Amino acid sequence: MNIRLIDKYNKAVPRYTSYPAVPHWETSIPAEGTWIENLMASYNEYNELSLYIHLPFCEALCTYCGCNKRITKNHRVEDPYIDAVIKEWNIYLSYFDNPPIIKEIHIGGGTPTFFDADNIARLIQHIKDTSELAEGYEFSFEAHPNSTKFSHLKRLFDLGFRRISVGVQDISPEILTAINREQTMDDVRGVTKWARALGYTGVNYDIIYGLPFQQPMNIYNTVKFIEEMKPDRIAFYSYAHVPWKSAGQRAFTIDDVPTGQTKSELYDLGSYMLEDIGYHQVGMDHFCLESDPLYTSYQQGLMHRNFMGYTPNYTRCSIALGASGISDSWNMYVQNEKTIETYQEIVNEGRLPLIKGHVLSHDEEIMRKVILKLMCQDRLNVDTDPEIQALISPYLENLEELIIDGLVVLTNNKIQVTNVGRFFIRNICAAIDPLFDSQLNEKTFSQAV
Repeated sequence: MNIRLIDKYNKAVPRYTSYPAVPHWETSIPAEGTWIENLMASYNEYNELSLYIHLPFCEALCTYCGCNKRITKNHRVEDPYIDAVIKEWNIYLSYFDNPPIIKEIHIGGGTPTFFDADNIARLIQHIKDTSELAEGYEFSFEAHPNSTKFSHLKRLFDLGFRRISVGVQDISPEILTAINREQTMDDVRGVTKWARALGYTGVNYDIIYGLPFQQPMNIYNTVKFIEEMKPDRIAFYSYAHVPWKSAGQRAFTIDDVPTGQTKSELYDLGSYMLEDIGYHQVGMDHFCLESDPLYTSYQQGLMHRNFMGYTPNYTRCSIALGASGISDSWNMYVQNEKTIETYQEIVNEGRLPLIKGHVLSHDEEIMRKVILKLMCQDRLNVDTDPEIQALISPYLENLEELIIDGLVVLTNNKIQVTNVGRFFIRNICAAIDPLFDSQLNEKTFSQAV
């Protein structure tokens, strides 16, 4: 990557997991009635929803991790937490006239496989018993190689799960030791081979560039391992060093972490090697084989992005169960209580545990479409929608420098992200975002590189 571009665009910008980004959300606690009204209106129009289940426990702290989690070896926490998630789901069920139709379920963490297979199965079976499944539904879960047992894979396969996301991060023992992640290559091989033997049709590996002490040889070895195992999909994430948000990262100093040009070279090497062995980049951070449904949806312009990541399954609304989960009705977001004990107390009282939310204005809904198109399709025809044209046209001049630097092409009000520009897609979105303020404290967002 050109060092001049790295120096110029390595700024704090949103990841645009949502639009507006969370720092722009309202500060008041949302009313449960307002959220339910928006959720039901969206569901009744589209009749399908996605379900995210957050299981936040881990036995050990991976020091790179910025997720909401609870570190404990006490597995007595499992039953009360699963009971609370079931109660939260039951609260939602009380608002539906008929069993809701579920398009996708994703179980994330924390470490979902911290939980005994029977406990996860108890939760999923209850959800299945009280809902209907859409045609072409997809169930997936995150699997830590160190804690995922054959029983997890078998029980969840029997319940309809066909995709797993394996947290590889890096295969080098010295890097895994540095980030306190206990797993081996044999652990990853075992989980992958079990999944394939059982009939799972989708295996995703999460890998990270920019980890503390990471060198090009670490990336090289990790991608060579990927070539051996041939997962269907790769999430190639940038490590975000935010020790002011994640205390575990205070184990490192900024001098331990690759930054700027050094970090971009790790990405360049990894992405080049992935493409050389048959993977195609789709959206931000993601690569997949041509046989993966995500590649087909990207080619057809149908790929979607929500809080669960990129998906070939478009749903207008999603419900997140569990502590800190974020739900989405398209025109409103809500987030659950983050502290596990408080989350359980509120749910056990029969209330939804909402602590944060945002109702989108009409202009924000339009801008959300714009961000999704750029993030999922690498292009936007401004003239196809009069409302997009009216909102975006005043900001197109902000693309001038990015055009000069070869990150985007603007022709007849059509924005096309170039191959180089895909690495800076967050900067491109920020340039035309009416809410983005480059003067915001740099600790509000992570760096672009």
